[in-house]
Amino acid sequence: MTADLAEHAHHLLRAMVTDRFGDFSPSVYETARVVALLPDLAGHADRIAFLLDQQAADGGWGGPDGYGLLPTLSATEALLTEFRRTGAPSIAAAAEHGLQALTTRWGRDLRVALPDTVAVEILVPSLVSALNGHLDALEAEEIVPARSRLPHPEGTHPALLHGMRRLVEDGQALPDKVLHSLEALGPAARGVAFARPGDDGLGCSPAATAAWFGTDGARAHPGVRYLENVQARHGGAVPVAAPLTVFERSWVVSTFADAGLAVDVPGEVLDELAAEIGPHGAPGGAGLPPDADDTATVLYALATQGRPHPLDCLREYHVDGHFCTYPEERTPSVTTNAHVLQALCAHGQSEVAGRVAAWIAAQQHPDGSWTDKWHASPYYATARCFLALAGSGHGAAARARALRWIARTQNPDGSWGRWQGTFEETAYAVQVLVRAGEPWADEAAARGCAFLLSWADAAHPPLWHDKDLYTPGRIVRAEGIAALHLAAARPRVAALLTRLEPAPAERTG
Repeated sequence: MTADLAEHAHHLLRAMVTDRFGDFSPSVYETARVVALLPDLAGHADRIAFLLDQQAADGGWGGPDGYGLLPTLSATEALLTEFRRTGAPSIAAAAEHGLQALTTRWGRDLRVALPDTVAVEILVPSLVSALNGHLDALEAEEIVPARSRLPHPEGTHPALLHGMRRLVEDGQALPDKVLHSLEALGPAARGVAFARPGDDGLGCSPAATAAWFGTDGARAHPGVRYLENVQARHGGAVPVAAPLTVFERSWVVSTFADAGLAVDVPGEVLDELAAEIGPHGAPGGAGLPPDADDTATVLYALATQGRPHPLDCLREYHVDGHFCTYPEERTPSVTTNAHVLQALCAHGQSEVAGRVAAWIAAQQHPDGSWTDKWHASPYYATARCFLALAGSGHGAAARARALRWIARTQNPDGSWGRWQGTFEETAYAVQVLVRAGEPWADEAAARGCAFLLSWADAAHPPLWHDKDLYTPGRIVRAEGIAALHLAAARPRVAALLTRLEPAPAERTG
């Protein structure tokens, strides 16, 4: 198994070298925005088909709980836009089903606990207002009967959105971090003077790029070519963000290094990561501002490969005993601080590392888990915090609580998961169990590995936070490789797994 894992790891690393955008799942939210904003773009019919195919039986879209609200709003608004263009009955029926889902899932007052996803506080009111505008127009034309308008859910900030639009209409520039969600500005986003799409689009976002063009995309413009290229992987649909190569490459390299998996990282990958570090750190991808999370992971990845870089670029993110992901962020991130802790330890910064470790331990929930704003699953946050604390030698009590939480939340089939057992979340749990080195945890780790080896679905449920939930395919596969490598290096887990492991003919994943 060890030789196979190494080969899988090398294949994954090689594939990143020539991939301009990264391996990320298609997004209902983002694809619907392109449908609504740029109908003349090649692949429009395929994007419509994607939205119709992704619609759930209840008429909605997206993940469980509050995670479904934004994609359902986006897809429904896009289909209403398309219906008003074409009058197609099938589009009208799907849009009506989407409107019904909004009140079926969350009630007529849209009572929902909104997840801490990117720009949710302005994206939701932007789409609520657009949907209500469609209903006004359709009722005025007597195409649909009168119905109540959608309210702005609690936790959103329509006044903030209105103020941002007024600033742009008055010719003012907005902070760079807003570019990723430029589509929230509606018509005010079209052709804004303070930004311009290039070969990598605008704001690392197909939707933001489409919003800049409005409904009039110049065919020869590099931003249009970006939109044509970014849809190629998914046959018309687009990811929630692209290109995210810095994020993808630094996470994969760091994951393999942290698991002790000896791999030959292509020099091009390391060179490009090093080149992305500026005075304010590194961004996750072209068009995004630098942030502490990606900066710390790039620094750690380079250090593990014998290419250490000074940590000066992290200093501006240090606030009140921890590190913010962005200046003036609304909510701090424990996983950002876990990655910073790894970078600090790799560079011998023990004093600051101790303070960050104490802050991470203080954020732990009473049940032993951690949660974070960059991922829907507590298993991601718990694994990141546990592994960083373990590597630093701090937080023994917090690590013990986390280990017990993971052990008692395993599913009967050996998996772990917030909503259902998944390959990704199981990989995180296995890494914690094996790295803990406790003999009583070995059997649970082996059962988790058996689940990983039997995973038959090539796809992985979206669990990562951007504007919508998404899956970073290579990062998820790297986590599984790391978990199995760690297990194989622990003799008792490997021996237990031999008895649990399915026969080769039974493996389909």
